[in-house]
Amino acid sequence: MKKFAIIASALAVFTLGFAQTKPTKPAPAPKEIACAVMTGSKVNIEKATKAKMYADYKGRRYFFCCAGCPGAFKNDPAKYAKNASIKTPAAPKKK
Repeated sequence: MKKFAIIASALAVFTLGFAQTKPTKPAPAPKEIACAVMTGSKVNIEKATKAKMYADYKGRRYFFCCAGCPGAFKNDPAKYAKNASIKTPAAPKKK
C-alpha cells in the first residue's frame, strides 16, 4: 500500500509539472541599448545597425554611440564585453 501511495504521489507531481508548463514567447528585441564603450549613452539599435556602428564579439553584438567608440572597443574588446549587448543575429538565409 505504501508503494502505491508513493508512486501515485510521484505521478501526481510529475503530471502537475508538465500541466503548468506554458510555452513562453521570446522577449521583444529592445529598440535602444547602452553604448558598449560610453555606457551612459543610449544607442538606437536600428539606426546603429544601418550605419554599421556595431561590432560582433564572441556571439554578442555591441553597439556604439559615436565614431570614436568602435576603435576603443576593437583595441580591447574583453574590457567592454561585460557591457550591454544582444545576441549576434543569425545571417539571413540565401535563396
